[in-house]
Amino acid sequence: MDKILVVDDEQGICYSFKRVIGRHGYDVITAFSGEEAVEKVSKEHPTLVMMDVTMPKIDGLETLKKLKTLYPNLTIIMMTAYTTSERAITAMKYGAYDYLTKPVDNAQLISLVEKAITAGKMSIPVTFEGTAEEEEGDRIIGKTPVMLEIYKKIGQIAESDVTVLLLGETGTGKELIARAIYHHSKRVNKPFLPVNCAAIPDPLLESELFGHEKGAFTGADNRRIGKFEQCNTGTMFLDEIGDMPLSLQSKLLRVLQDGCFQRLGGNDLIKTDVRIIAATNKNLESLINMGKFRDDLYWRLNVVSINVPPLRERRDDIEDLIQYFIQKFNRELAKNVKGVSLEILKEFKGYHWPGNVRELQSIIQRGMVLCRSRPFGILSSKDCEWLSQIRLSSEGIMDVEKALSDVVNKFLQRGSSEIYKEAIATFERLMVKRALELTNNNQAMAAKLLGISRNTLREKLEKVQNDNLSEK
Repeated sequence: MDKILVVDDEQGICYSFKRVIGRHGYDVITAFSGEEAVEKVSKEHPTLVMMDVTMPKIDGLETLKKLKTLYPNLTIIMMTAYTTSERAITAMKYGAYDYLTKPVDNAQLISLVEKAITAGKMSIPVTFEGTAEEEEGDRIIGKTPVMLEIYKKIGQIAESDVTVLLLGETGTGKELIARAIYHHSKRVNKPFLPVNCAAIPDPLLESELFGHEKGAFTGADNRRIGKFEQCNTGTMFLDEIGDMPLSLQSKLLRVLQDGCFQRLGGNDLIKTDVRIIAATNKNLESLINMGKFRDDLYWRLNVVSINVPPLRERRDDIEDLIQYFIQKFNRELAKNVKGVSLEILKEFKGYHWPGNVRELQSIIQRGMVLCRSRPFGILSSKDCEWLSQIRLSSEGIMDVEKALSDVVNKFLQRGSSEIYKEAIATFERLMVKRALELTNNNQAMAAKLLGISRNTLREKLEKVQNDNLSEK
């Protein structure tokens, strides 16, 4: 469970945040001064700190500087009660992840908390070797020749400031490669900021990257610093770069060429020194031919490229990956599973893994969550009903498609103008319901089982409840 430290000299605000955030599966602790915050971070090792800017004695900015000096990778969100947020902007220059203006909208609060925790975990060092079961952090697993070549290339390019383009299917581990490059670079003690270009709506992506001036667009009540300004002297990971709109590609190209940009709605030319690591699961050369990606930007990004292979091309790594994920989830789930049966291992090695390493991780996690009998020993079909029902083969996938095809035919026979919406809503409702049943209504665990965020799960639950009310 992620631990969050809330720091504010007003005890009522601390307890309010504790109540709201705690409802979403986080362990929330509080501190009422800067001095207490430094002490609590030392003892409790929180994943995230949320701290007010204005406090007596040592204010939030001084506390921020002290914490970032002691713990450079600590993720900190600053809070301010003032609409003029110059001090909060200054805080971001000192290394804060983001800032909130009080009073805070609860949905916005939880969304930012989830983003900050995800970004913070990307700053955890990545290693290549090590077998200690107690070892924390993430590792890149693989002894196949293609993975050894990747390790070699990381070693060759990490200490330079060269731009890197990571290519590969979804779930192959491009994010881990990016983090490994960063952690072996000269900028390791500077910011590392991930931005998923596909996850941010096009109208907001420009503001996220380059910031905006007050009045730049409707709702721009204050100046906001973007990631390029915040990440000065650091490293930025632009994931899903193939989804970046053409309108922004020229602005990114200028940053890569000249190290300059302007905030949205602004006239000042801002200099920045940021190393770019980009990643995509798309064929950028095909996008260039279709007029959806700039060829000059492609060549600026593709100074050095690393092709991350799909799991089906490195099957000899599957057994090591299984063991690594079992150790990881033993820690998280407080279990003591030793491995998987030879039967399951054979099925895993014969499967084509369309979701790659991420799919393997998800299957191991679900199997350990839903394992109903022995908490110790070997995962087998007898021990885990969920695994026994999944046939990891092409034929098994075809059986699922056939079953779904029969359901689709029944929907199509209805002749309703809302067939598509009804089908999606029905399947989604059943998936959510079943996930909650399997996890005894634990929303955090159900969200993991479905592969979605807690926010997304809550939105789907609210939609189901609203649909039920409208039917009544």
